[in-house]
Amino acid sequence: MSIQKSILFFGLALVFGHPNFASDAGPRPGPAAPPNIVFILADDLGWSDIACYGGDLHRTPNLDALAREGVRFTQAYAMSVCSPTRAAILTGKHAARLHITTWRESSLGRQAEAERTDRLLLPPVTAHDLPCEETTIAELLKARGYLTFHVGKWHVGDAAHSPETQGFDVNIGGTHWGAPSTYFHPFRGPSGPSREFRYVPGLGLGKPGQFLTDRLTDEAIKLIDAAGTRPFFLNLWFHNPHTPIEGKPEIVEQYRRKLHPGLHHQNPEYAAMIETLDENIGRILRHLNRRGLAKHTAVFFASDNGGYTNVFRGRRVTDNTPLRSGKGSLYEGGIRVPFIARVPNVTPKGVVCNEPVICMDIFSTIAELAGATVTEPVDGKSLVGLLRDPKSGLARDALYFHFPHYYPTTTPVSAVRRGDWKLLEYHEDGRLELYNLRDDIAEQHDLADRQPTLVSDLKEQLGRWRLEVGAQAPIRRPGSAR
Repeated sequence: MSIQKSILFFGLALVFGHPNFASDAGPRPGPAAPPNIVFILADDLGWSDIACYGGDLHRTPNLDALAREGVRFTQAYAMSVCSPTRAAILTGKHAARLHITTWRESSLGRQAEAERTDRLLLPPVTAHDLPCEETTIAELLKARGYLTFHVGKWHVGDAAHSPETQGFDVNIGGTHWGAPSTYFHPFRGPSGPSREFRYVPGLGLGKPGQFLTDRLTDEAIKLIDAAGTRPFFLNLWFHNPHTPIEGKPEIVEQYRRKLHPGLHHQNPEYAAMIETLDENIGRILRHLNRRGLAKHTAVFFASDNGGYTNVFRGRRVTDNTPLRSGKGSLYEGGIRVPFIARVPNVTPKGVVCNEPVICMDIFSTIAELAGATVTEPVDGKSLVGLLRDPKSGLARDALYFHFPHYYPTTTPVSAVRRGDWKLLEYHEDGRLELYNLRDDIAEQHDLADRQPTLVSDLKEQLGRWRLEVGAQAPIRRPGSAR
């Protein structure tokens, strides 16, 4: 029997060994049934955008409650833009290894990048579709007997690389693009400078006035109910609070009345979007409780990169204080994200974990919880032991980041974090910056000149890692002056 068939047979045996599938002869002894998995991903949500992470304007009672019921990570990391993080979560492999280091439209638009003359470096040719040959977490869980659902943003492939080709039984709303044209019904129309027509598939007719986040939650709840007694994996990837920044008018007005100069967060439209995101997470959690599924369901919540600190329609979107910079950058504001986990019979309640973790770890963590075997090398580590004992630590030397592209917040850059130390290496001029994150979370004090031996050591380590994973480097633009 092939390995794949053996895994499938074993997974089905576990599923049908669940008490809910018992015959009239009574329950049979056997291993515990695997938990349902709900993984919720926000888009462009900053580390300090949630109240329990220090947000000073936004109301997030449901996420705050989830944190009180599980483990809240203070040093969780993602890639600095969306598509790389999503590919890393799905496969457990670093975005640099996958050669998916920028968002999909940017990868597709490299010709326009090549024609620019105002930039010293030319970014590498990157992948814009997650190869179907990669093993995804959905494929692992499907082999274990899970029903696998994807709802919401996709952004790691075209129709030939859609969720259905990557192990998902159902795909609702999986878009090729990074953002919808509008959050209001009918969720379609021309978008961006090119006026490209965008739409959200699979939502039916709908009604005027509906908000996209609400509609995606409606569909997610239907799928939870449709699963019946079978274990399910719900991959719920909301668009909120990515641009276009559009809040429900009545909530926007409430936040306008709350604004005062002493707040870090000053965007009422953005605040309204976060409140709607939080409310819909609450709807999912309440539905699990009503159905009696909460005690059998692991819930994870994260963001795909740091908060977007640029201007949209004349107003700065968010502020990641106390972290420096935002989306795109490899400073903490671009890569440190909220991450909360509640796993029945595993996580203690209301515990804060300060161990550095990264988005690839989600793959290995979910696989272990489901009893799935990871048969090929991955870059993430299972967090199950850390979830049981948040002070136990992880056997990992360093975390690495690689963004060989331009963005309004950065030029091409790589970074390594080892212990409390973080080194950034900029590719245009070889500039090196060193920060001690324990003493300087805001990265205001560059210590590179004071720690030359450490800088040399970390630079060498970062270079070895890039070679090991085959990280692509930008090249000097032909004819550039420097």
